[in-house]
Amino acid sequence: MNLRFYTSMALLFTLAFAACQQNSGQRKRLKARDTVHYSKEEYIERTLDSNQLNTFIAAHPNYQPYAEFIKNFYSERNYHYAWINKEGLTEQAGNFINMMKTDAAFGIKDSAVNTPELRMLIDTLELSDSSLNANVSEIPRVEMMLTSQFFSYGNKVWGGLTSDNAKDLEWFIPRKKLDMSSLLDSMITGSGNIETNAPVNPQYKMLRERLKQLAVVNEHVKWDTLPSPPKNLKKGDSSALIAAVKVRLQAYGDLPGHDSSGVFDAATDTAVRNYQIRMGLKDDGLISPAIIKSLNVPIAQRIRQVLLNMERLRWVAVEPPKTYILVNVPEFKMHVYKDGKLDWSCNVVVGTPGANTVIFSNELRYVVFSPYWNVPPGILSKEVLPGIKRSGGAYLARQNMEIVGASGKAISPGSINWSKYSGRNFPYIVRQRPGGKNSLGKVKFLFPNEYNIYLHDTPAKYLFERDKRSFSHGCIRVEEPKHLAMWLLRNDSSWTEKKIDDAMNAGKEKYVTLKEKVPVFIGYFTAFVDSDGRLNFRDDVYGHDAKLAATLFGNN
Repeated sequence: MNLRFYTSMALLFTLAFAACQQNSGQRKRLKARDTVHYSKEEYIERTLDSNQLNTFIAAHPNYQPYAEFIKNFYSERNYHYAWINKEGLTEQAGNFINMMKTDAAFGIKDSAVNTPELRMLIDTLELSDSSLNANVSEIPRVEMMLTSQFFSYGNKVWGGLTSDNAKDLEWFIPRKKLDMSSLLDSMITGSGNIETNAPVNPQYKMLRERLKQLAVVNEHVKWDTLPSPPKNLKKGDSSALIAAVKVRLQAYGDLPGHDSSGVFDAATDTAVRNYQIRMGLKDDGLISPAIIKSLNVPIAQRIRQVLLNMERLRWVAVEPPKTYILVNVPEFKMHVYKDGKLDWSCNVVVGTPGANTVIFSNELRYVVFSPYWNVPPGILSKEVLPGIKRSGGAYLARQNMEIVGASGKAISPGSINWSKYSGRNFPYIVRQRPGGKNSLGKVKFLFPNEYNIYLHDTPAKYLFERDKRSFSHGCIRVEEPKHLAMWLLRNDSSWTEKKIDDAMNAGKEKYVTLKEKVPVFIGYFTAFVDSDGRLNFRDDVYGHDAKLAATLFGNN
């Protein structure tokens, strides 16, 4: 659908006309308009009575949160109409109405998006004479409702839930701010495409396009449950299940063409692998129980998953920084962006369910080579102190740990009455010395935060080979720590690859302060479009989707 959006930022309307009041049904004579700020095409002769506006807002509680914005908008344009001229609805009004209809058709079914009352009023106008006879009583109501609806729609579709809601949903990345009044001025006076220039993150726009495609699949493709194969099927095999899988892969766009045979050929192998990559499954080209389970997920459920992640994307900045690091927890991946483009990515290990990696943002400031690991209170209480109480200094020796006081000096474990202490009242620090056994590996990356979460190396390299990588106590283990260190220090010529290697293996802790801080975002996206333009889905590892769905959809 060709939806045009007028978004070039215009100057605020200059008050060009005297306030319009009606006496006995007669309108006062208008002052000459200010042609500097109103072109002939933009100017609309019709005006509202301010009392009409107050009465309308009082009768519509759902618009009252935006009452001041609505009143200010009309006051600044001296109560001239914005959406309806003598020919009928303006082009801008038609674009806005079409956009709301499109959103409703493709799953954004909220009263803030397209109200039944507005739909009824638009139908009334469309059935009336094309010149919109001045006696049509619904005209002022349509005008006021379109403006009110713009504020309601924008806050819902471009702004999303309130900050308090987001925090309840364990999202602590600062929310973007919207200036809806400026956006409305831009829409009715500018030019452009509403979908292209909407004040949302580019990822949101890409998901919105994929939402439309999924809606078409949901309407036209039958999605019965496929049986699990008795054995994995591979290239060269033939079966009826392969034919059914091809139909699914074609519906998703992984398999081009219309091949409905039961032969597992080279094209099917490529399509299966592409699907596996998009779903975070093992890329082995096999039709296995895991891929059948994924293909059996109803399209309606995938649509809902996209809607949930579109809601999260309403909260984030319209334009991300040019250079930043994104860790997407459900994807178990870290993505590094430079100059606005993806530079490289690698696997990560995140917190286990119950020891969730927190969703927040900060700035990376320090690289720490050969780090100590100060055991956090939870691990100290549950693992380390019980181990020390069982075997004393032997436990500490095996773990290459030491005990230090407030001064930073080591304390002999034999001088401590361990029976007196638990994790809560232990007055000392237990730390693991730098070295091969250190839980943080050979380097860590700090972006100081209240959650005590950071990026770090790990000696447990084998975990990166798993498809699902939620094994940590909350911090984020990086598969390519040396690559990250080199990337962060790339603009400092003194930090050569050899110097970085030496520092990682020095056995002596060294802090390096970055010359330029790098934004880090720990995100939670279970549906996203990757750098190759493919729609990806991931499991709801922490149950955040379920909580957000309850907030957005209730029991529906």
